[in-house]
Amino acid sequence: MSEPFTLATRSSALAVAQAEQIRSSLATRRRDVELLRVETHGDRVRDELITELGKTGAFVRAVDEQVLDGEADAAVHSMKDMPTEKPPELSVGGVPSRAPAGDVLVTPDGTSLDDLLVGATIGTGSLRRQAQLLANRPDLSVEPLRGNVDTRLQKLLAPGLQAEHERRVAAQEGDTDETFDQSPDEWFQQLTQLEQAALERRPETAYDAIVLAEAGLRRSNLHGHVAFETERLPRSEFVPAPGQGALAVTTATDEAREAVSSAVDHPPTRVTTTVERTLLAELGGGCVAPIGVHALLQGEHVSVRVRVSSTDGDREIAESRDLPAERHAEAAREFAAELRERGAAELIDEARAEGGV
Repeated sequence: MSEPFTLATRSSALAVAQAEQIRSSLATRRRDVELLRVETHGDRVRDELITELGKTGAFVRAVDEQVLDGEADAAVHSMKDMPTEKPPELSVGGVPSRAPAGDVLVTPDGTSLDDLLVGATIGTGSLRRQAQLLANRPDLSVEPLRGNVDTRLQKLLAPGLQAEHERRVAAQEGDTDETFDQSPDEWFQQLTQLEQAALERRPETAYDAIVLAEAGLRRSNLHGHVAFETERLPRSEFVPAPGQGALAVTTATDEAREAVSSAVDHPPTRVTTTVERTLLAELGGGCVAPIGVHALLQGEHVSVRVRVSSTDGDREIAESRDLPAERHAEAAREFAAELRERGAAELIDEARAEGGV
C-alpha cells in the first residue's frame, strides 16, 4: 500500500472545506489522502485586522512550513491570503477552477447597498472593501470586522436575535401584549447552531451589513441554513482582491507537484490569477493597500480591471485593459509600471504610511 498523501491546511471550518475539495480531486488518483490541520498566526491573533497583523502571509507561513519540513506533501491556501513572494523551494503545484470572485453585501433582511440608511454601519476587515464602499456611499460608517465567516455572521445577526429574544421573554412574563406560538426556550431550540452562538455573543458594534467574499460564503455552506440575505456587488465598482475566489496548492517535490497538477490544475484560472498576482507584486501593495484586480480570460486576451484607491475612497487610479494571453505575465508587469507612474504608487505609499508599514 502506498503512503498517504498529506495535505496541510488551516484549521478553520472554511479552510478545511477548501482542503476537502482538493482531497476529493486527489482521492480519485490516490488511495488515501489525509488532512493535517495547522493553527496559524492569523488564527491565533483573532482580534487584529489583517492589515494590523504585521505583514502578509499571516495565514500561510505555518501551513507551508509543514511542506518544507516534510510533514505534508502539499498545502492548500486561499490564493488571496498568499504573499507575492514565497520560499524558493515551494511552487504552486495546482490552481483549481475558480469559485465566484466577487464580494457580497450581507444583511439580516435583504436591504440593498443603495437602500441602506444614511450613516448605516458596515463591517469589513479589508481596506480595499472600505475604500470601495466609501467611494460608492461616502455617508456610510465602515467599521472593523474580524473573525472567520461564522464569527462575522454571528456579529451581524446578534443584535436582531437578541432583540427578538427579549421580546419573547417580555411576552412570556406578561410585560407586553404580544403573543408568540413558541416559548423563548422553544424558539431558541429551533435556531441553528450559528444563530444560537450569535444570541450569546455581545458584539461591540451593531452592524447593519457586512461585506464578505462570495466564494467563502459558498464554501462555508451556510446559505439556506441561516437567516441572512446577500446582494452581489458589481465587480466593475467593487473590484475583488487579487486571487479572490481561487485556491492554490503549494508543493516542494516534483512527485507532489505532478500529482497535484494532474488532479486539480485549471489552466484558465492559473492564467488569470497569474495576471492578478503579478500586478499586485509589481504594484507592491500586499494586504496593506486598497488594491482590487480582477482578470478574465477571453480568447486570446486577458481582460483586466484594476482599481487602486486611497483608504477613504476619495481618490483612485482605475483602468481596464486587454492583455495578450500569450505573454500575460510580461504584459501585466508593463501594465503595473504604467499604473505606478499614473499615481498608483503614491496611493499605495500613503496607505502603507497610514498603516505604519
